[in-house]
Amino acid sequence: MELLLFHSGFARTSHLEEADLILVNTCSVREKAEQKIFSLFGGMRPLKRANPDLVMGVTGCLAQQEGERLLKRIPFLDFILGPDHIEDIPQAVDLALETQQPFIWNDFDKKKNYSIPEVSANRPLANPSAFINIIKGCDKFCSFCVVPHTRGREKSREAAEIYNEVRQLVARGAKEIILLGQNVNAYGKHGLETPVAFHQLLYGIAGIPGVKRLRFTTSYPNDFTPELIQAYRDLDILVNHLHLPAQSGNNRILREMRRGNTVEEYLALSDALQTGVPDIELTSDIIVGYPGETESEFEDTLRFMERVGFSSSFMFCYSPRPGTPAASLLDNVSEPVKKERLQKTMACQNELTRVQGEKYLGKEVEVLIEGRSPRKNGGFKGRNPQFWRVNFSGDESGLQAGDLVNVVVDEVSGHALKGRASVTLDPI
Repeated sequence: MELLLFHSGFARTSHLEEADLILVNTCSVREKAEQKIFSLFGGMRPLKRANPDLVMGVTGCLAQQEGERLLKRIPFLDFILGPDHIEDIPQAVDLALETQQPFIWNDFDKKKNYSIPEVSANRPLANPSAFINIIKGCDKFCSFCVVPHTRGREKSREAAEIYNEVRQLVARGAKEIILLGQNVNAYGKHGLETPVAFHQLLYGIAGIPGVKRLRFTTSYPNDFTPELIQAYRDLDILVNHLHLPAQSGNNRILREMRRGNTVEEYLALSDALQTGVPDIELTSDIIVGYPGETESEFEDTLRFMERVGFSSSFMFCYSPRPGTPAASLLDNVSEPVKKERLQKTMACQNELTRVQGEKYLGKEVEVLIEGRSPRKNGGFKGRNPQFWRVNFSGDESGLQAGDLVNVVVDEVSGHALKGRASVTLDPI
């Protein structure tokens, strides 16, 4: 959206008070995100009073799901635009400026292309890591998930278009490409004129000069293929980190969630990955307090986490989302019990993270520098291939964002490493 608006004469500002246009991009996966939106706009209302010509828009999944309700709750909004219509953002802004009447953008042309406009290499990126959406939508319809209802069915972008965007980003300074999708490893199953499987796409990107690292997220266990595991072994730039949501470690709960896999199938996949790619690390999503979850079923999840050895996890209390099958179930796990289980899950993950982190002590890790560290004592920040945050000291004059460096790890704190730079591997 920023690139599309750039071609319409808009430039990013870091100060709300200077803005002529404020866009809030939203997610509807969790109820907490919805609550944050109302709080955020409440704080920005004085800006609209001070500048009546200021245009405010809400985009993303929550915008599509709750359009009319958002306009009622936030009456000073100018427009609502869902994720299927990001290509129309310049026209929506023009209409808001012209009419000065709130509206919901409803140009439902499902066949339109959602490619990214070309940008001059003279406009460098702010970060050496760049994101590319390769597929949108999801066909899985897990019982708790609102994504298929807000993003629609899976639709892949043409590989040639993705390769072109990678080249553009590399020309603007990108060193790491991160491929995105609700179910990224379903890429190529739907909507392509020229069939390309996901692992083939990875090999294609790896052949583009200038790409130093390649990541992807988020993956669905049932769509993970042996060819994809082989790609980890073949492609040096494909970093050894995989986010593979599990959601639960109990088979009955997985069936209720409509996940389509068992605990045993997930463990077989994680074992194959950890055997075939010895230094790979897995991260996951875990939901506690799903309707009907018993204490013993919850404890199965803790044992499952320990068995896999996740280096990090996103952990949530279940909350019903409108329109999902689970929303009709009796939410019979009390909030205090949910919170207690969440604390136990976090404690379990913290211990797993500590064990994983300590293996780096005294060793060198490769770090892609993202920029200066926000810490008081200065230095730099970046990530290693396994997606650990690394803060480190080094030659203040000789290092910059985009460099690959070796860092000797001296300390571990949570999911972060701290150390000192030793050798620059690949200057920008």
